[in-house]
Amino acid sequence: MRVRVPPPASGAANAVGVALPGPEIPAVGQTAAVGDVALGRREILLVYTGLMLGMLLAALDQTIVSTALPTIVGDLGGLNRLSWVVTAYILAQTISTPLYGKLGDLYGRKRLFQAAIVIFLVGSVLCGIAQNMSELIGFRALQGLGAGGLMTGAFAIIGDLVPPRERGRYQGYMGGVFAVASVVGPLIGGFLVDNLSWRWVFYVNLPVGAVALAVVAVVLPEAAARRAHRIDVEGALLLAAGAGLITLGLTWGGTQYPWGSATIVGVFVGGAVAVVLFLLQERRAAEPIIPLSLFRNRVFDSSIAMGFLVACAMFGAIVYLPLFLQVVHEVTPTSSGLRLLPLMGGLLAASIGSGRMISKLGRYRAFPISGSVFMTAGMAMLSRLGVQTSYTYLALSMLVLGFGMGQVMPVLVLAVQNAVAPRDMGTATSSTTFFRSIGGSFGVAIFGSIFANRLGYWLPRELPRSAGLHAGQASTLLHSSPARLRALPPAVHNGLIQAFAHSLHAVFLWAIPFGVLAFLVSLTMREVPLREHATLQREVPATGGGSG
Repeated sequence: MRVRVPPPASGAANAVGVALPGPEIPAVGQTAAVGDVALGRREILLVYTGLMLGMLLAALDQTIVSTALPTIVGDLGGLNRLSWVVTAYILAQTISTPLYGKLGDLYGRKRLFQAAIVIFLVGSVLCGIAQNMSELIGFRALQGLGAGGLMTGAFAIIGDLVPPRERGRYQGYMGGVFAVASVVGPLIGGFLVDNLSWRWVFYVNLPVGAVALAVVAVVLPEAAARRAHRIDVEGALLLAAGAGLITLGLTWGGTQYPWGSATIVGVFVGGAVAVVLFLLQERRAAEPIIPLSLFRNRVFDSSIAMGFLVACAMFGAIVYLPLFLQVVHEVTPTSSGLRLLPLMGGLLAASIGSGRMISKLGRYRAFPISGSVFMTAGMAMLSRLGVQTSYTYLALSMLVLGFGMGQVMPVLVLAVQNAVAPRDMGTATSSTTFFRSIGGSFGVAIFGSIFANRLGYWLPRELPRSAGLHAGQASTLLHSSPARLRALPPAVHNGLIQAFAHSLHAVFLWAIPFGVLAFLVSLTMREVPLREHATLQREVPATGGGSG
């Protein structure tokens, strides 16, 4: 049975003032494109503004907290759980991402995007009033649940409205959002810590979120009509369990428990079992969270593998740059944020430039290859950081690293969206974001473990025995203010800085193999001609006369 959607009444239009055509579409239970969505440039830019504001919220909170961590620990304590302030956010974002993608394909994306903003803002308020480290970690996880919808929704909505051939420039600007957040986040965080309180690191999200919510409500097209479905709850729970347990094992291994301990082995085994059960569940689920058929798409496979590797190296290593500047260069949190500008400059230039070139040439494969080379070179340069390293060398290293990252990240989503069927747009987009997020979560855990282990090795060797400090006390001092570090006896001060620099060297050194692997994977990526048209999907229930 085929029904026809009647044309809109006179003057009727969607939320951005553009009348939707009324093509023939299948009846209930099937998906069809509603023609080519011909939004004008002005309308797309209005929609895009709301999406970028939403993404800015999620991207900022991956970086804004970094400069505030020493102060938060000084206020709330719990140094041994410091990494969980970052890990809880990334992990919650990771496990919620695929569910948002599937629900967006089923329900439409506007309401989910709005709900994600609200969840994120509630989490921000609760983080701001947290009274201990356990509360803060829990509320950061709530923030992450909202962030998962912001990331997925923004990329998927642009995928609905803009044809792949033109999408490069838009996703290049989205990559620019991450570039701005990578520097503005630590800068704002440092300013707020220096002049107000670490709690304002979370409260500052409220005005930005309110504007994003208002813009999205006004300019984003309404969600499509719904169709009958069944949410794969079992799959979602198994995926969350698998990702959570494996990340927990990586976080605890070598720090709170030995790698070969029964606890770590048990956590990893539990995670592996959950992943296997998840795959079995997805084979029989009516509406799988991640359809296994996507893994038969070579572009999808290459993109998620690259996203995982790049994010693992990026998040795992970059989180230590502000701390290096504060500890070794002895600058304030605000100044450490400003000194990350070269990283933003490289990422912003590469992201926007590569996006424009893709739209102009209609080809994308060269950019992940080139970007992974620059990224690996940047990590290699950062691995040479030491106590005597000049800021000029550090700035050049960050510029090279940012230039590489900016060429890779936006292209991966574009390549996947162009290679899958329109009905799988949200699921494929969220899957790409999921593997990138879990790569970041793994990276923070892996490199945090490497750093902690190397710090435990170097502190006894660099600190004078007369200092009488054990490793825990010395590590606490490293996370204190630069002023407190300068007040230490010279021998203790120098020993702490030397141990920190040696430990950081290992972090960036171990990041290099991830860059090399990303380069090898990029060579396997297939070039698929970019489509010239965009299709916006919706479902229309079949009624007697056919109405939409």
